[in-house]
Amino acid sequence: MTRADGDGANQAVADLYNALMTGVVLTLVTRRGEEVAREFVFRHFRRQHLEKFKPGLIKLGLDKLPHAVACAQYHYLSNAVGGVKTEYVRESDRKAWVRYPPPRWIWRGTAVCAVPHAVNAAMLHGWHGHNGVSLGNPRLGFVCTGMITTGAPGLEGYYLEYDRDITERERVRFVEGETMPRFDVAQAPTLDVASWPAERLHKVYRSYAMEYVRSLLPTLLELIGAEGVREEVGRAARLVGMQYFDECARLLGGAADSFAAFLAAMQAAQGEDVTLDGGSVTQRGWKLMRGVALGDDDRALAAFDAWNELWRGALAASDRFQALETRRARGGDGDWTIEWRVRTSAR
Repeated sequence: MTRADGDGANQAVADLYNALMTGVVLTLVTRRGEEVAREFVFRHFRRQHLEKFKPGLIKLGLDKLPHAVACAQYHYLSNAVGGVKTEYVRESDRKAWVRYPPPRWIWRGTAVCAVPHAVNAAMLHGWHGHNGVSLGNPRLGFVCTGMITTGAPGLEGYYLEYDRDITERERVRFVEGETMPRFDVAQAPTLDVASWPAERLHKVYRSYAMEYVRSLLPTLLELIGAEGVREEVGRAARLVGMQYFDECARLLGGAADSFAAFLAAMQAAQGEDVTLDGGSVTQRGWKLMRGVALGDDDRALAAFDAWNELWRGALAASDRFQALETRRARGGDGDWTIEWRVRTSAR
């Protein structure tokens, strides 16, 4: 098998999982309703916040800064290494802006036209509004001054440390008539090149999108159950797989000379241990979800089946007269061995 270019493979994985996250939200909006979609986005971003925020502050070397500044710099740096356009302005130790200009990473392309305002706002309540709680600072809140779903040029706002303790409702406020000052990249924080070499940044870019999948599956298992995940996430995954096969195959280049080779390259690109043998791909373990609590076997299998629809959809786009057979078996260590076989159907 021809090896994929590292940058192209990282891009393929990132694009696919970016699209899956967006597709899942739109699926919930259209099939389960705005309230379910809003609750999912809130829980999803709260889960990511609790897992990533405080360790990320330390990893990025921001934990000694004033809280408002540290929070804004965290969003600027963590999103930037994940490939998300982000801007930052520090006004004072107690007020610092962050802005996500268009195009919005999470609502890629025309998807932004179908995202309800409340669903978009739920990410602020799930993450930004909880920063002060996590930092033990009852005076810290986030003030949103613009959202793309209302026609503003992106999402923007500032972290503000008030002169008093704030109420829960004040942790996220929405105001009009304020605008972030012009962004000056020369004044923005930067990463230590020695600690964040190019190879590491490429992997972080890929992992940024992978983390959305690691969070969305357990969140939806809690919210809509195993069958709901099979139905809704599986449907979205199949459609996304069909829509993005050509783009991912192009990014993989010579590594995608057959569908089995494409599948093996995509799994290897996200860090899985895979072997390609003709039309068969064997994977030892499922590192993508390692360490994620999915629940009992039924829920774990539902999560896998939904995710696996990405590859069924991709094969349908590659050759609709082929079928993807999937077998799973647990080893003595409790980890799965997964085998995919590409077969020509009887049609």
